[in-house]
Amino acid sequence: MKRPSIAARLSLIVSLYTSAILLTVLGVDYLRSLATLEAEIERNTRLQTEATANALEIPLGAAARTARALAAALTHGHFDDASARELLRQGIADNRDVFGATLRFAPNQHETSRRHDHDCRWRGTDIQCLDGREAELDRPLARAGAPIPDGGLSWSRPYFDDDLGQARMATLSAAFDGGLVSLELNLDRLTGEVAALRVLDSGHAALLAADGTFITHPLAGLALRRDIHATPEALGLAHHPQLIAELLSGRPGVIDGIEISGDPVRLYHAPIAPAGWTLAVVLPIKEIDDDVRALALTTTAIGLLGLVLMLLAITLSARAITRPLRRLVAATREIAAGRLDTPLPLHPHDDEIGDLTAGFAIMTRSLREHIERLTASTAAQARIASELRIAHDIQLSILPRRLAPHPAFDLHALVEPAREVGGDFYDCFALDADHHCLVIADVAGKGVPAALFMAVAKTLVKTASAPGRGPAEVLERVNAELARDNPRCMFVTLFCAVLDHRSGELIHANAGHNPPLLLRAEGNLEPLPSQGQLVLGVMAGAHYRDARARLAPGDRLLLYTDGVTEAMDADATLYGEARLREALRALGTGSPRTLVEGLIEEVHAFAGDTPQADDITLMALAYRGADAPLGD
Repeated sequence: MKRPSIAARLSLIVSLYTSAILLTVLGVDYLRSLATLEAEIERNTRLQTEATANALEIPLGAAARTARALAAALTHGHFDDASARELLRQGIADNRDVFGATLRFAPNQHETSRRHDHDCRWRGTDIQCLDGREAELDRPLARAGAPIPDGGLSWSRPYFDDDLGQARMATLSAAFDGGLVSLELNLDRLTGEVAALRVLDSGHAALLAADGTFITHPLAGLALRRDIHATPEALGLAHHPQLIAELLSGRPGVIDGIEISGDPVRLYHAPIAPAGWTLAVVLPIKEIDDDVRALALTTTAIGLLGLVLMLLAITLSARAITRPLRRLVAATREIAAGRLDTPLPLHPHDDEIGDLTAGFAIMTRSLREHIERLTASTAAQARIASELRIAHDIQLSILPRRLAPHPAFDLHALVEPAREVGGDFYDCFALDADHHCLVIADVAGKGVPAALFMAVAKTLVKTASAPGRGPAEVLERVNAELARDNPRCMFVTLFCAVLDHRSGELIHANAGHNPPLLLRAEGNLEPLPSQGQLVLGVMAGAHYRDARARLAPGDRLLLYTDGVTEAMDADATLYGEARLREALRALGTGSPRTLVEGLIEEVHAFAGDTPQADDITLMALAYRGADAPLGD
């Protein structure tokens, strides 16, 4: 499979990083904007509630102060009829929401009952006053409610005044020594301010009297006719009597977790202290969610647009940067096809591509010179090559070409010498009915000397192996023989393991060899732990230690030499263990033959035309378990 181009990989890598940064910035901005939006809506609602409550308290508080002042003046002063009327007129004139004022004296305070009683109210554009002989004065007393102590205030339950065209009214009464002064307040302006209060699109407000009576509410028929106790669902407080008590407690607060007509709401409430009333403001949570969704959609649209524009800019930039490289690649392909006179593209810049072009030019000249020398030496090398091919066939013949099938495991191995003959070898042979010995080794050096040393080492391993003898003991015996007569100080790295078919136990010892890779059936990849022990043939008397692992059905074990990981491409880049692990994960579910052949193809594809520098040997084992049928 063709790998993606550098431009594509560059675009992908830069796009991934920049996209991650962009999305992170947008995500953080969205979360901060979301938190700011919710906090701002909550803050505005709270401030609206408090501001409206304060706005209502001003006229009601002024009326309460007027009532107290009138009561105090009547208590401590001496007024005739004219002065009393002027006092009431002044109290009405000073408060634009006060419609009328009534003064009543207790009958037993004067020899003539109601002599000094007065009733003053707006009539048209003037304040007119009548005394008890001219007007019916039972209105204030009827509205006053329970008896009021001297100096105290009492608010009546709000009511509709038929004389004023169903205007909302409330009577405020203040007692003094010998009588009662009452102010009638027109609540239409105040309730209008409450009705005009809007939170988002559908949020609204309601004003409740001290006993829970709705003074104003958006639903028709509730105002001054129903109370919160009888109609709790009007503010989402059905089945919540404790929340109703909290609402009417005279303390500001927020009630959450309630619904009106199935929609979640949040209820802000604030007391109207002068009258003991409560202002309730309904915040619809659904509209907050709608605003949040709109914010999310906007942020997503901005992010996607920015991402598309950024990807386009990155792609165009990457193509522009790699265009000289693609021209160079096209020229090198012509050179690789044998057309060595192909001119290399000119690159005016002193950068990596210029260096690469100069390097290819030098390589092309060297290649032409090499071909000339090669042609001259081909005849002389033909005879040597024929003899080495024969040696190659002989060497491969001593390695097991076909491994007998076994019910407990499947095994496949392959060796590719870097030269006609090499120093790598592998082996697999039965120790008894339940145990097999697995061997892979790499002799230092290449060519004929390594091949001869390899033959000796392979023979010694098989001779030293016996039932019941652990791999560490085998290595010690082989090391003793190799080190005894080794004037050239040649050595071999070797991994030896004994597999118990029944239990899957793998006893292994390692003499300086690459640790095999164990791919578990569930996908975990781990190297067999390396003991870091000495190579064979260097020092007599070296000791080796056994290690143990256990294979489960479906596990795969890969043994390899360093010719795999040290394979290089044209840029002298090593194939490396990381690429080997990645390839093993990709091919690990296949048979050992598929695994070995696939890895060989991966290494060759990586190296390309680069000559093989070292012998490549692979052995793959798939453990099926003791009870697996043959060929499973």
